[in-house]
Amino acid sequence: MSARRVAGVDSSTQSCKVVVCDVATGRIVDEGRAPHRDGTEADPEDWWHALGAAGDGRLDAVAAIGVAGQQHGMVTLSAGGSIVRPALLWNDNRSAGAAAELTAEVGGPGCWSDAVGSELVASFTVTKLRWLARNEPDAARRVAAVALPHDWLTWRLLGGGDIDALTTDRGDASGTGYWSPRAGEYRADLVELAFGRSLIVPRVAGPAETVGTTASGAAVAAGTGDNMGAALGLGLRPGDVVVSLGTSGTVFACADAPSSDATGAVAGFADATGRFLPLVCTLNAARVLDATAAMLGTNVDELAELALTASPGSGGLTMLPYLDGERTPALPDASGSLHGMRRENMTAANVARAAVEGVLCGLADGLDALRAVGVEPARVLLIGGAARSRAVREIAPDVFGVDVAVPVPGEYVAVGAARQAAWALTGELPDWPVATESVASPTDSNAGAAVRGAYAEWRTATHG
Repeated sequence: MSARRVAGVDSSTQSCKVVVCDVATGRIVDEGRAPHRDGTEADPEDWWHALGAAGDGRLDAVAAIGVAGQQHGMVTLSAGGSIVRPALLWNDNRSAGAAAELTAEVGGPGCWSDAVGSELVASFTVTKLRWLARNEPDAARRVAAVALPHDWLTWRLLGGGDIDALTTDRGDASGTGYWSPRAGEYRADLVELAFGRSLIVPRVAGPAETVGTTASGAAVAAGTGDNMGAALGLGLRPGDVVVSLGTSGTVFACADAPSSDATGAVAGFADATGRFLPLVCTLNAARVLDATAAMLGTNVDELAELALTASPGSGGLTMLPYLDGERTPALPDASGSLHGMRRENMTAANVARAAVEGVLCGLADGLDALRAVGVEPARVLLIGGAARSRAVREIAPDVFGVDVAVPVPGEYVAVGAARQAAWALTGELPDWPVATESVASPTDSNAGAAVRGAYAEWRTATHG
């Protein structure tokens, strides 16, 4: 074991990544990766096996480990600690009806954000509890505890066993729908409302707390949600807003005070440091570009080059990119659509650019939603797989209307988890540098405003 090295784990929807970092500098000295199966539900044991593959030999050689995991996923455990049913993931929309039911039962729009900082959509864990109680009563009767993906992996790193030993952190807990960032405590009454009875929930550990040690003697940090991990990895400062284009699209910033948005656009999360993380999430980001590239018979790099040959506005084409339904706005049953089609504008280049502009317009709406709760973005930090697209980088400043910086591509969620591990190990949050690959300013704000105007017009006409 090296006292100078810590590991960070990013257990995402698509894969498990492990990075090993130098405690003093944050430099990545080793890393591994293993895939997860695609889908909207998963056997948590698959995550454990992927962690074993990605961390093969690496986790036994570090002094501390932190785990960041996909938010909202519902892991149900029996009294003996066995998995009751496959975990429902954040992108599983089957609980959309449950979200509407629960909203009505507490008094309608605005009541959940008052209680827990966020209005309910199908992503939140509490809606999945209601769905389980209603649709799988036999399974529901066997459930004794509910945990999040990172909670379960942390628990397994510590040996599993007693479900009373489950732990979480305030960042990930704030995405359940039954923990209040403002009050800093669980709302047991909301668990009972959703599920019909009480459940064991993980203890919320402090940001710098060590929750136990592995069999090899490594300290284990509290862990956190993936977005909170990314914020830690990027070392957010006031005025920074992160726009992440991965499987989902997220827009978030660190704040000193909790937020509450009755419209439901902004989730009033906590972060992993003791502060807050107002966040907007869309379901459709990088995979929209993947799907469009496949439709055009090309790849995402060629799609980007094709998009940049078209003019802003895509010749009048506007894509509403709701290929997997949508979380923000709350349109779980929506499908994607292409508007303004005419013979003269139906070119591959225009379709490619419409896809890029559509994804960015949805995220620009997220920036506006953050402004409405008091966040003033000075610049955007663009991360995620689709941030590697040249078209995304060049088009984003005009659509967002602010400077866009692209950090050097990296596993920022995993690095954030490693930074938390270093904090737990040393008692001090390390100041690890983040290199920036490029910075671009808006060049044609009128063109960007026109693109957003057309997007808003078609969204309203199509979905109200």
